[in-house]
Amino acid sequence: TAVLGNILILVALRKVSSLHPPSKLLFRCLTTTDLCVGLITEPLSIVYWMSLAYEKWELCRYAYPSYFIVSYTLSSVSLLTMSAISVDRLLALLLRLRYRQVVTLWRTYVMVVTFWVISAIVSLLFLLNPLIPTWYGYIIIPLSLVTSVTSYTKIFLKLRHLQTQVQRHVQPEKPGQPAPLNIEGYRKVVSSALWVQCALVLCYLPYCIIRASVSYENTRPSTVFLMGVASTLIFFNSTLNPILYCWKISEVKQAVKETIREALCCLPS
Repeated sequence: TAVLGNILILVALRKVSSLHPPSKLLFRCLTTTDLCVGLITEPLSIVYWMSLAYEKWELCRYAYPSYFIVSYTLSSVSLLTMSAISVDRLLALLLRLRYRQVVTLWRTYVMVVTFWVISAIVSLLFLLNPLIPTWYGYIIIPLSLVTSVTSYTKIFLKLRHLQTQVQRHVQPEKPGQPAPLNIEGYRKVVSSALWVQCALVLCYLPYCIIRASVSYENTRPSTVFLMGVASTLIFFNSTLNPILYCWKISEVKQAVKETIREALCCLPS
């Protein structure tokens, strides 16, 4: 479901014209991480758990580091990308006409590549010292959440202020002020991003709580079971996101329908 759903979204995003290219790139990055979860992380997880169940310790010795490095890299990129999306939406609201000059496709590419490089390096340092990714998580998770919460709070306050101006028919006083914002259209884009953000937090929160409260040396069956359930919930986030895109972004929903129809027409009768 994660693989099929995110392939559909990647194809559909090519047909969506309402999103600014840098914003579309961020959604593509997030969708790519979800796709990689289905293609790489979940199979590695199966290998790891099966090696434990059948006591294949040699296989387990290689499966767990591989599983951890890949899953940690993808989770870190997802978290950083969601924060970048929230900042992107805030800049679109504050900069207005200057937004396309400041938030360029090239700068967004550089930022996305930086996310991948940093996440991959920190994950690989797990081979040297498992505590390095842990401390990185203690820093980056709160920082990303604070960034997202601050951005969406400012967006909410600014939108409420603009809505009040519209209701009172207040016109811009200074010449050269930005053109009036399409509040309803902007609100829909922000709403979709906020739903994806909340889904990510809810799916990752149980794992973070268990990981923070349980030591690595704790291998009791109940702890291992809870970690497995929490990890599965994280995987489910990769299946849930395409559903949220189709539900909250009408243009993506329409593009997905067209893609499915085109795929069905190509099937031999």
